[in-house]
Amino acid sequence: MKRLFDFFVSLLALICLLPLFLILSLLVALSGKGGVFFKQERIGKNQVPFSLLKFRSMRPNSEKLGQLTVGDRDPRITRVGLFLRKSKLDELPQLINVLKGEMSIVGPRPEVKKYVQHYPPRFLKVLDVRPGITDPASIAFIEESELLAKASDPEKAYIEEVLPEKLALQLAYVEEQNAWKDLRVIVNTLKRIIQTLGS
Repeated sequence: MKRLFDFFVSLLALICLLPLFLILSLLVALSGKGGVFFKQERIGKNQVPFSLLKFRSMRPNSEKLGQLTVGDRDPRITRVGLFLRKSKLDELPQLINVLKGEMSIVGPRPEVKKYVQHYPPRFLKVLDVRPGITDPASIAFIEESELLAKASDPEKAYIEEVLPEKLALQLAYVEEQNAWKDLRVIVNTLKRIIQTLGS
């Protein structure tokens, strides 16, 4: 049932949002070299890697300078990219991942292998389900970049402080997931995005 929901919602959303996709693609293309889309290997269901899609929000080869970003303070992010990240519009191409069956609309956010290696054994259960575009941890840490910007060592703060809290929220979601909870997560995600843009 969840897979059917994901398939039809992602297909409908891609059709309805096609004009927006074209506009954002043009803006990203005009923001500089590097292409419109950004692909990054993430760890999916059953620890199978897949290529996660986003609209490009950073300058070319930025990944070589580190995985994490720290909001307005990060010089790697383009002006258009900063807007895309703040509004979460950079995540829209993941609807293609959902359509392909690599992701769900709602599910634990997928991580790169580097950070999955830091998962304590009790949290590996979050890798038993399809990762999602949003989840309770995404809502709780919607301003994660700004939070990490305040840390003297953002990566250390992410691994030791943020990641364990996100995993706890993700594990709770996996153990209690149902259709109604997924709908609440979707609604709450939209509310938090609107609140963030208004602040």
